[in-house]
Amino acid sequence: MLIEVSNLKKTYFKEGVDTQALRGVSFEINEGEFVAIMGPSGSGKSTLLQILGFLDKHINGTYKFDGKTIDDYSPEEIAHIRNKKMGFVFQAFNLLRRTSVLENVKLPLLYSSREESTWDPLTREAIQQVGLSHRIDHEPFQLSGGEQQRVAIARALVNNLQVIFADEPTGNLDSKSGQIIMGVLNQLNDHGHTIILITHETNVAEHARRIIRIKDGMIESDTVVKNRKNHFEK
Repeated sequence: MLIEVSNLKKTYFKEGVDTQALRGVSFEINEGEFVAIMGPSGSGKSTLLQILGFLDKHINGTYKFDGKTIDDYSPEEIAHIRNKKMGFVFQAFNLLRRTSVLENVKLPLLYSSREESTWDPLTREAIQQVGLSHRIDHEPFQLSGGEQQRVAIARALVNNLQVIFADEPTGNLDSKSGQIIMGVLNQLNDHGHTIILITHETNVAEHARRIIRIKDGMIESDTVVKNRKNHFEK
């Protein structure tokens, strides 16, 4: 089991007011799954992603990644997991300006233990996986929004990561570009990557194989997608 969440609770304290973001969430995710966590704004889905990605700590309950809780990992081990096993794709592309696609995608390797001689071939392979080899020397301002998001996905892929967290990855894109991004994520899942997608859009969530619906910090439903969308346009 890759991810195990049991009775997870999270409360924020601000200016004397307690806000319960998560109210006892429980589920499991196997390696290789494509899961969409869906809910309206304020439902707790982004808080959940922050915890799953070791970007935040929960207050109560248990979260296990690869069989160990976050408290079982040292800070050095957490940094290693986030660099070697977890990739993040956000609504904002977070690319370096005036820097080529090649150099943007290569960035995570600079902080890895991989031999420098492997950086260029690994980077080119990741760029090829998202169908952007013809843009490899372009800078972000020369790319469409959809192409920039594909660069961000390639950057998340370059270390051959175990799981990719995608937080509203189509939020800044038109519908056609959004379909392309979801097609890329589908292909990556078909090649064995675990995808955890955060979205509030039904047509985006339907690309996943399973949808966990969350509302007011609680799980409303957890269902397998029978008529999954699975097409990719270049």
